[in-house]
Amino acid sequence: MSHGSGLQAGLKNRHLSMIAIGGVIGAGLFVGSSTGIATAGPGILLSYALVGTLVVLVMRMLGEMSAANPTSGSFSAHADRALGRWAGFSIGWLYWFFWVVVLAVEATAGAKILEGWIPAVPQWGWALIVMLVLTATNLVSVGSYGEFEFWFAGIKVVAIGAFIVVGVLAIFGVLPGVHSDKAGLSNLTAHGGFLPHGPGAILTGVLLVVFSFMGSEIATLAAGESENPQRAVTKSTNSIIWRIAVFYLGSILVVVSLLPWNDLSIKTDGSYVAALNSLGIAHAGEIMNFIVLTSVLSCLNSGLYTASRMAFSLGERGDAPKAFAKTNSRGVPMAAILASVLFGFVAVFFNYKFPDSVFLFLVNSSGAVALFVWLVICFSQLRMRKIIQREAPEKLVVKMWLYPYLTWATAALILFVLGYMLTDTEGESSGRTTVLLSLGVAAVVIVIALVKEKVVAGRKAPAVAEEPADKVAAG
Repeated sequence: MSHGSGLQAGLKNRHLSMIAIGGVIGAGLFVGSSTGIATAGPGILLSYALVGTLVVLVMRMLGEMSAANPTSGSFSAHADRALGRWAGFSIGWLYWFFWVVVLAVEATAGAKILEGWIPAVPQWGWALIVMLVLTATNLVSVGSYGEFEFWFAGIKVVAIGAFIVVGVLAIFGVLPGVHSDKAGLSNLTAHGGFLPHGPGAILTGVLLVVFSFMGSEIATLAAGESENPQRAVTKSTNSIIWRIAVFYLGSILVVVSLLPWNDLSIKTDGSYVAALNSLGIAHAGEIMNFIVLTSVLSCLNSGLYTASRMAFSLGERGDAPKAFAKTNSRGVPMAAILASVLFGFVAVFFNYKFPDSVFLFLVNSSGAVALFVWLVICFSQLRMRKIIQREAPEKLVVKMWLYPYLTWATAALILFVLGYMLTDTEGESSGRTTVLLSLGVAAVVIVIALVKEKVVAGRKAPAVAEEPADKVAAG
C-alpha cells in the first residue's frame, strides 16, 4: 500500500506503539532530572505533573486534528490550514531547526559514553559513526527506522519498568539481599519538607523539565506512514496519560524516595545511577550508561526521522525546495533526510569547534521552540474544530475535552511559562536568554514566511488581472 504523497505505509502498529512510548522517554529524563531534583527537592514531582498535564492536553488537541487528517506534516500542516500559510511555514521550519540541533546534542552525549568505553576512538569519531549508522537506517526504508526504534524504545521501557519495580520493593523494605538504610517514603518530607525551596521552585522546575517532554508529538507525524493512520493516532493520543504517569512520575518518585533529595550522589552520578548505587546493585553506573546510550540513539533515530518528514511536508506544500518532497522507490524522502543530516553534522562540528559560542547560541535559540509548537497547536485546534465540524463531522473521532475552555486555559498556561522564563536570568542558558533568542529566530522565520507569501501573491495577481482582458478580446 502506497500513499499518494510518495511515502509508504511501512510502519506496523507495533512500531507505532513503541514510537509513541519511546518518544516520551528522551535522554533528558535520565540526564536532566538530577538538576530538577536539586532545584525543587521532592516537589519536582509537581513540576513533572504540571508539564505532563500540559503535554496530555496539547497531545489531545493534536490527536483531534491528526485523527481527522493524518499527515507527515502533523501540526505544521494543520496550522497551515487553520491559521494560514505563514503559520505552517514558520512552525514547520522552527521544528525542523529544533530537531537538527537535538541531533548534535544527542550525538555528542552518545559519543561521550562510547568514548568512555572505547577511548581509542576520539569523541568526534564516535559522534560521526553514530550519525552515519542512523542515517543509513533512515535511508534504507521507513520500516527499518521503525524496527530500530521498536528495539531502542523497548530497551528503555523495560529498563524503566524494572527500575520502578526494584525501587518500589526497596522502598517498602521487601527487596531481598539489599540493605538500604536510606530508602523510604519519609524521604519525601524528611529533609526540609516536600518543598524545601518553597513553592516558587515548582515553576523553576517546570523550566528544567519541559524540554525532556519534547518528542511526544512524533507519533502523529509517523501515523501518516502507518497501515491505519486514524487508529494509530487515536491509540497513541489515548495512551499518553499512563505513559507520562508511569515513566516520568513513577520513576522520579522512586528516585526521590530511595534517596534524600539533597544527597550529593544525585548531582555527581545522576539521579538514576545514584538510586541504583544506593541499593548496592553492582555495575549500576554501567547499566545506566547503556540505557542512556539506548535513549540517545533512539532520540537521534527519531530526531532524524522527524526532521526529514517535516522537511518532506514543507517541500510538498511548496515551503521548502521541491526536491525534499521526492521519494525513491522505497518511499524514502532521500533529499529531505540528507539535508537534515548535513545540518546535523554542521551542528556537531560547531559543538566541537565553538561549544561556548555558536553551539550555545543554537541550543538557546531552539530551546523555547517546544513551547511555541504547543502554542500553535492550541490556536490551530480552536480554528480546526470548526472546519472539521463544517466539512466532515464524522472525522471527529478524538475530541478535545471541554472545548474551547480547556484549549484556552492550556494556551494561557504556556504563555505563563514563557513569561516566567523571562524572569530567570541566571547563567548563559538562562530562561530569559532562551526565550529571547528563540523569539528572535521565530521572528526571522515569520518575516521570511510573510515576505514569501507576498511574493507569491504578487506573482498570482498579474496573472489574474490579465485573464478578463483576454476573455474580452476573445469575446
